[in-house]
Amino acid sequence: MKKYAIFLSLLLVAGLLAGCAGTPVVYYSDCTCPTGSHDVTVQEPTTVPVPTEAPAPAEGALKTGLYISTGISDSKSAAEEENGEAKYDVTMVAVLVDDNGVIQDCIIDGISASVQFDASGAIVSDLTAAPQTKNELGENYGMVALAGAVAEWDAQAAALASFVIGKNANELRGVAVDETGYAPEGTDLASSATIYLGGYVSAIEAAAANAQHLGAQAGDALKLATVTGIDSSASASDEGDGTAQLDATVTALTMNGDTITSCVIDAVQAKVSFDTAGTITSDVSAPVATKNELGEGYGMKAWGGAVAEWNEQAASFASYVTGKTVDEVMGIAVNESTKPTDADLAASVTIAIGGFQALIQKAAQ
Repeated sequence: MKKYAIFLSLLLVAGLLAGCAGTPVVYYSDCTCPTGSHDVTVQEPTTVPVPTEAPAPAEGALKTGLYISTGISDSKSAAEEENGEAKYDVTMVAVLVDDNGVIQDCIIDGISASVQFDASGAIVSDLTAAPQTKNELGENYGMVALAGAVAEWDAQAAALASFVIGKNANELRGVAVDETGYAPEGTDLASSATIYLGGYVSAIEAAAANAQHLGAQAGDALKLATVTGIDSSASASDEGDGTAQLDATVTALTMNGDTITSCVIDAVQAKVSFDTAGTITSDVSAPVATKNELGEGYGMKAWGGAVAEWNEQAASFASYVTGKTVDEVMGIAVNESTKPTDADLAASVTIAIGGFQALIQKAAQ
């Protein structure tokens, strides 16, 4: 029976990284066009259990890392003749690093999404429209067309990701960014990435710190993908507050040809509550932890009697699909609820895996 020994716990680093401490801040300009500039809140690492039976990494082995940061602090209540809005800004970074902390590959992406509600607490957004990532939007994100930027967000993020390859993750400050959080003046990076980079560099550092030996080797292709939705949102009523909810499940995986060589899965469930007057009742300054970061705090075992917590089940699934092709992952036997029926997998994964399968398929495209 396959062993599932790798349980992931992503790192949180406390404090605002662009000069303002304590709460997550998402930057929006005064104009109505997207800017792509924001800070990323990172928090102090938690203890990660290390499997005692894990073999020594083979020559050429690389560590796979994933980091997700979410801010909701720019959300606002409804006002006279103006809808309220839950605003979400998500940054996702996947990296491959060697044992010396040198970055071998890096992908940066983000989600800028919102859910609007009126002064009666009724949601007015189309909840069937799944938010696209900034890389998926490409030129439609609008930085060039609406703000006259030197390049679109996806191009600027790719420029930073390319720049950090070959550099030690612990030495990026002063190299990728100066004390202001922007690329140093006069550098090639400054000519291609003019947005605020400080938060993205922090996310790269956190992803590298999270990275673990999961099977990736030099030459493997790094992938980053997310499946995102807002369809769990609900209007307020006399029975209780409404909820504007963004759900994003994210994977960083590596592939050698058609075969998955490593896989990390995490998810964020960002909620903003509001009453029947359209007034936000959540603390939007509070950090939004991912499911891996929450660990037992997510509550599947305590409240639902689950066989294992969400982060443990996600890690078991990620371990199970490592060494398989995407077609084999899509062919995993499931029931009508997409819960696994394969005996090996079902022993440690009892949640529905249909979303995980779709995520793997999307990442491999």
